[in-house]
Amino acid sequence: MEPLLAIMAGFLFASGLYLMLRRNYVRVVIGLILISNAANLVIFTMGRLARGNPPLVATGETMPAEGFANPLPQALILTAIVIGFGLLAFALVLAYRAYRELGTVDVDAMRVAEPPYPGEKTVSGTPDQEEA
Repeated sequence: MEPLLAIMAGFLFASGLYLMLRRNYVRVVIGLILISNAANLVIFTMGRLARGNPPLVATGETMPAEGFANPLPQALILTAIVIGFGLLAFALVLAYRAYRELGTVDVDAMRVAEPPYPGEKTVSGTPDQEEA
């Protein structure tokens, strides 16, 4: 089962990377979420998928019973899911606000705050004039 999950994590990571290289801001956000889910799947797979005893310490013992499941990867994934959901909500609100202000989700067209490249046409349609 672990090799299948490793292949799935690689596929999610590759898909997320492909989407993050697109010009559409919404696709960039979806790619970021796919990469986040791929990282969660890798952490989950590294924690082993074998069923074991719950990590509880019996009365009078100092260690849990032999063959217990490691709770740390599950706690890390739960925290990562909450953080990822917060990041998704923020990125979607940011995308919505950018679309309302700029009228586009094209990342290259969102260069309002950046100075134009030398020789590039400005918004008014005239070439950039360099000061001597």
